[in-house]
Amino acid sequence: MNAYPVKRWKCPSKFLICSVLVCAISLTSGCSLLAYRLTSDVPEQYVPNPLELPSVPDDFLWLQVVDTLDDYFRIARQQPVVNRQDMILEGRIETSYRVGGSVFQPWRKDATTGFERLQSTLQSIRRRAIVNVRPNPSGYTVEVIVQKDLEDTDRTQYATESTAGVRHDGSRVSRADAFDDSPLTLGWIPLGRDTLLEQAILHDLFGRVTKPDGR
Repeated sequence: MNAYPVKRWKCPSKFLICSVLVCAISLTSGCSLLAYRLTSDVPEQYVPNPLELPSVPDDFLWLQVVDTLDDYFRIARQQPVVNRQDMILEGRIETSYRVGGSVFQPWRKDATTGFERLQSTLQSIRRRAIVNVRPNPSGYTVEVIVQKDLEDTDRTQYATESTAGVRHDGSRVSRADAFDDSPLTLGWIPLGRDTLLEQAILHDLFGRVTKPDGR
């Protein structure tokens, strides 16, 4: 006879198996969603910029422009468009700068999916939009310009060097001064225009004006 007892392997319960399967499916779907947001981009349907819009009431068009742009940025100043028999006036909207949304903020629309959102995650990117609405004999011409800038700092976020250095020139340094070791913003480097975000805004505006009822 064997002097040591033989331990039998027990099959895990059905509840444990189901829990493991649910966790695996959740992780797989989450990874696939993240991969989709990193690799997907705006639709390839090209919208001309400037965009020609049909003749509609000027107050209706302006409300659609403001409502569309408000989904992406915060409006800083605006001059409504006027297209009437006694007066014709060009409309213009300027927004405030906004730091781009990261991959952990998928609800924000100020950065398109794909490279732009990934870049806004790894770098400090800010954007702002300028929209010009010009009346013409057949309707309106809408131009959207989105400017993109990169933050220029004196050093990286987690650099080993410090802003407080030890001086050896005999100058007296007050130790009571509080040194901030966070990077200092030297300015912003222009990166040109964000054409993908311009396309997204124009596509949204075109749908609002041509299909106001959501059909």
